[in-house]
Amino acid sequence: MTEQERQVCIDKIAALPSLLRAAITGATDDQLSKPYRDGGWNSRQVIHHLADSHMMAYIRFKKTVAEDHPTLQAYNQDVWASHGDGWTGPLEPSLSILDGVHARWAAFLRALPETAWSRTAIHQERGPMTLEDLLRIYSGHGEKHIGHIKAGLAA
Repeated sequence: MTEQERQVCIDKIAALPSLLRAAITGATDDQLSKPYRDGGWNSRQVIHHLADSHMMAYIRFKKTVAEDHPTLQAYNQDVWASHGDGWTGPLEPSLSILDGVHARWAAFLRALPETAWSRTAIHQERGPMTLEDLLRIYSGHGEKHIGHIKAGLAA
């Protein structure tokens, strides 16, 4: 991945909170409670999932830089999304988490030296990964879920 490609990915991470807020502006509780597909999460669950997932991601990035070949803990996102706070909880706490985490995350990534991008970690489900691998995954993760939210709101 080139430095320019990395910067595009980091810019996506930085932009996610405002894009998410824009996507849900004017949405009703009924719209937020509709799944984006049969058997899928509702928009509220997707938003809470983004907060859960991206807090975990930020920690994974920091561990990969701070430790030699750390193990990156997996978690069952479906179980996390099924808890009451993910199913019906108010959105503002998760939106605020995303605002803060993404601001810190983007600043952290922008300050990394070139040598950091090849650092490795072992993901419990995916196996060995570099920091660049993680960046590729998470720079598109939010966009994918904003698509799910828009589909759920339009349903």
